[in-house]
Amino acid sequence: MTITDIFLPKYCDILRHVDVEIGLYMHQIAVLALPEFVPFDLSIPCEIFAYTSLHNSQALYNVKVCSHAPQVTSKAFSITTNAGLHALETADTVIIPGVENMGQPVSDAVLESIRRAHRRGVRIASICTGAFVLAQTGLLDGLRVTTHWAAGAELAKQYPKVEVDENVLYVDQGQIITSAGAAAGIDMCLHLVRKDYGAAVAANTARILVVPLERAGGQQQFIKHGVDPSSDAMAYILDWIVKHIHTDITVDRLAKQANMSPRTFARKFMQQTGISPMKWINQTRIFRARELLETTDLSMEHISNTVGFNSAVSFRTSFKKHVGTSPSHYQSLYRK
Repeated sequence: MTITDIFLPKYCDILRHVDVEIGLYMHQIAVLALPEFVPFDLSIPCEIFAYTSLHNSQALYNVKVCSHAPQVTSKAFSITTNAGLHALETADTVIIPGVENMGQPVSDAVLESIRRAHRRGVRIASICTGAFVLAQTGLLDGLRVTTHWAAGAELAKQYPKVEVDENVLYVDQGQIITSAGAAAGIDMCLHLVRKDYGAAVAANTARILVVPLERAGGQQQFIKHGVDPSSDAMAYILDWIVKHIHTDITVDRLAKQANMSPRTFARKFMQQTGISPMKWINQTRIFRARELLETTDLSMEHISNTVGFNSAVSFRTSFKKHVGTSPSHYQSLYRK
């Protein structure tokens, strides 16, 4: 690697940001459509980047759906793409949506196009089982990645050199970013917008699409950990937590609601949700706080009391730990 290899990409990024301000440059997104693509995964980047703009409505991204063949078929329908693999040669970001068949071999032409883009310094991201496609290129070897929680074990089995983390919504390794199943692609794409143009632009995109800018917690909250006779009781408890989030909730109190001993309740709760009761309660409080910060002008003290924190100080501390910014700053992103 030469000094040019190190500094030229940074210099180009500076020029691009300058060009955005004067209306000349648009970040080029190439969404790769492969046979048996997952339609929802394919649509996520198309929608999110299309709705991302500056305050003057200037578009910031140009999205092209590309493929090796002009027509590509999914389970439900076929599409005609507007670009071939050559779109990867001019892209700033390549996104690989999920595919239905995780063992499906990808053509050498597609794999080499992805590798060439990577060598050129292009950012490459996968959604859901798109990680299996990316793994075939060898670019994930030695990296920590994620995919849909139901496919994590299979990804680790097929590609033992890849470190699979099934408990997160996305993993950012710099040039390579992987996301978990389905809607986690939304989280990842908003993360990319935030990296490219800042939190305010990303927050505006999230507001337009009516989605949270960032969700607390990882895939554990969506994993079914086995059928258990207590599952109905747990569903009742989770609903009870939401309805009583403004009150002082303890494990003993929840166990009483579930007609279990505290120890049995804590064990059953962990089996069903993958996290402890108190961690779930805290995540629920933060999630509700974010909704209020996004949609109201309530004071920090009012929101703190509404979601069950015993003080505004503990609320601010917990919020910053989970979200990465202060409640007041987060609220300001939605009040512009």
